[in-house]
Amino acid sequence: MRRSLAAWSAAAILMAAPLVARAAEEPLRICLDEDRPPLSVHQKGKTAAGFDVLLAQAVAERLRRPLTIQWFESKLDEDSSPQLEANALLSDGRCALVGGYALTTDSLVKPGMKTARLPDFAGAKREDRRRRVELGVLAPSQPYVYSPMTVVLGPKAKGRKIGDIGDLAGLRLVIESGSLGDAILMTFDKGRLIDNITHLVPGRDDLFGALQRGDYDATLIDLARLDAHRAAQPDTAITASGYYYPIGANRGYVGLASDPALIEAVNMALGQLAAEGRIAELGKQAGLTYLPPREPAILGDVWMKIIQR
Repeated sequence: MRRSLAAWSAAAILMAAPLVARAAEEPLRICLDEDRPPLSVHQKGKTAAGFDVLLAQAVAERLRRPLTIQWFESKLDEDSSPQLEANALLSDGRCALVGGYALTTDSLVKPGMKTARLPDFAGAKREDRRRRVELGVLAPSQPYVYSPMTVVLGPKAKGRKIGDIGDLAGLRLVIESGSLGDAILMTFDKGRLIDNITHLVPGRDDLFGALQRGDYDATLIDLARLDAHRAAQPDTAITASGYYYPIGANRGYVGLASDPALIEAVNMALGQLAAEGRIAELGKQAGLTYLPPREPAILGDVWMKIIQR
């Protein structure tokens, strides 16, 4: 009996080997935003670049699978929903993972609607822009980078010491309407800064240009956006304050809960890369101010935390 079982096990392994080999040859499809420097950038005629591009390549190598990046365009406006865009891309089979995803409880809850439209993506056809996709349930990987908000100063406020949001009192503040920074500044200390805040329309108004000209003194933005600005304009008059708002989100991959094996494999690859210091090295290579993930891995109700402060 034991001999028969051993023979059957050996046969099963031999039969499974081609299946495993074929699985390893299947591309790992990862969706990345085409215009989010220094995380991910894709321009026609140029080589794709960015921290998430380099990390995706490293993860695919660890999984021994070729990498295919599905580029998409996320619009920066008040009506956009990164959660629904990511879910639609995954549920439509455009990719198995979405990179650079902000890990918050709000962004991972089961969607309140059954279907959503796809964002613009490379290779999209006319009918893709009209149809709606039945949504699934999202599942996160472990985080791989911490993404805080930081105060950025215009030339007239250069050298101003910022240790807390309250230190912005008296400065001319500018913020993009509907952003996380908007919520933080508007609700601080029961609205103490409101009279000094000017709102700009995201995607239409030039936030950095307004600061550069000296029209305003300070803003509150994601640290990666400051990295991107300094890379594009090394001689900018805009300076970093060095202050990070204490409530920030980790970023990681998100996939569908229906494929837990992939999330487990990706977590193993990320753990190995982090232990070797590779993730931090890739951040430096991409020009990203890399900060390792912080607890909690998944940020709770961010809006309530902001209001309570």
